[in-house]
Amino acid sequence: MRPEGILPAHMIEDMFRSGGILSAAAPVEGQIQPASLDLRLGSLAYRVRASFLPGQGVTVADKLDAFALHTIDLAPGAVLETGCVYIVPLQESLALSEAVSATANPKSSTGRLDVFTRVITDEGRAFDTVPAGYRGPLYAEISPLTFPILVREGSRLSQIRFRIGEPLIGDSELEGVHQVQRLVSGGHERIGGGVQLSIDLEGQGEGSLVGYRAKHHTGVIDVDRTSAHHPLDFWEPIHRRGPAELILDPNEFYILVSQEAVHVPPLYAAEMVPFDPLVGEFRVHYAGFFDPGFGHGGAGGTGSRAVLEVRSHDVPFILEHGQTVGRLVYEHMLERPHSLYGEGIGSNYQGQALKLSKHFRPLA
Repeated sequence: MRPEGILPAHMIEDMFRSGGILSAAAPVEGQIQPASLDLRLGSLAYRVRASFLPGQGVTVADKLDAFALHTIDLAPGAVLETGCVYIVPLQESLALSEAVSATANPKSSTGRLDVFTRVITDEGRAFDTVPAGYRGPLYAEISPLTFPILVREGSRLSQIRFRIGEPLIGDSELEGVHQVQRLVSGGHERIGGGVQLSIDLEGQGEGSLVGYRAKHHTGVIDVDRTSAHHPLDFWEPIHRRGPAELILDPNEFYILVSQEAVHVPPLYAAEMVPFDPLVGEFRVHYAGFFDPGFGHGGAGGTGSRAVLEVRSHDVPFILEHGQTVGRLVYEHMLERPHSLYGEGIGSNYQGQALKLSKHFRPLA
């Protein structure tokens, strides 16, 4: 029986050498993470009329011929405006074996900027999904929702994870792992459809910081610059006043944090998925990958919590402290990564509590 699991970094490196991943440029430092690969933007962006999926027998290039409004040279850097949709060919293309499939997600820093980005394949019938055996180019659909962003050739907004088989861990097995390796601590520590996460609106008590609300009509954020922007130019801090609750205004974007500290042991990978939308008119807006070693004590991650990008839809909605807002599903790794998240590989969010993306200076 063939082993099933997520491919670790050293196997992703092997895919570059064997031709499973193709690129004219060699991988750069920090591009290969413990269980994922950052994808680099190519040299051109296409402003398109609307988002699309190619569908059977149709390439993305065919769709661009029909829907592209104009092209933008990314080599010197270019601003992508809010409310617009762009398609960018990625530097990486794939020649997967019949045993290997893949899924993509926005990078953590991308989601925290409210940049909606998805990966598309030729003949694709679902976003962020690469079928086993796929051979062809990859494209990023990018739509900044709150802040205009400055990107350039080589910028990394999306990441991809490769897997063999169906390594998803069911709840009964997950309970057993939790008993031995403590996947979540604090909060409710509930497992059901994965590890459930709840919202922390108590903070450190009355007057303490519990979240951020994005401002409108701000300046441009350079996605490749770290600690370059003052947070108050882009964010309104939210402090607890009175009851531990927050009214989400329709179509506003919030950065909040889970009650629970999260642990992803070395032989597992995790992914954030939205909670059931029937529990309220809001959603944790972006899925995201949690690599092996996130929150792992041996990699300096004790107490790492999940930062949540939250948006309300249609009507105002009251979030209350302890309300379940998301869940983490876990998958087996095919092998243990040689380096874990947080072990000297540019891991920006190890040990985090409530934290904005790496683009912002700490709030004094």
